[in-house]
Amino acid sequence: MGRTDSASRTIAAAPERVYTAFVNPDDLLAWLPPDGMTGHFEHFDAQPGGTYRLVLRYPSHAAHGKTSAEEDVVEARFVDLVPGSFVVQAIDFVSDDPAYSGTMTMTWSVTTEQDGTLVEIRAEDVPAGISADDHAAGLASSLDNLARLLER
Repeated sequence: MGRTDSASRTIAAAPERVYTAFVNPDDLLAWLPPDGMTGHFEHFDAQPGGTYRLVLRYPSHAAHGKTSAEEDVVEARFVDLVPGSFVVQAIDFVSDDPAYSGTMTMTWSVTTEQDGTLVEIRAEDVPAGISADDHAAGLASSLDNLARLLER
């Protein structure tokens, strides 16, 4: 069993709106790539059993991608979706490096709180090649982006 990483943040938005940001490809591209990165979907089908392929690009000066020096390619499958509650995905990185092999399970969940919605991200079986510090920073950055998107 691999490492589990997690992050959370309360966002001043309704749980239904946060959930929509989990399954709308335009919203995902606005919040999921950590600061400095950009992305695009090659395909996207948000339903149980549906898949997506996401290409994330690092800034050229960073050059530490999993698929190539400047890219991470992610192949994902939606395992479970409960509107207004959570999304579970099986994530695989396209990489020749065995340190990034294996399937990571990502759970994005929402819980109503007095001040908004608690958003929790849990990554289980994180590939060994992903630094815990870098992953923590990336998850926090994504949550910051989500807050900026939804709290306008």
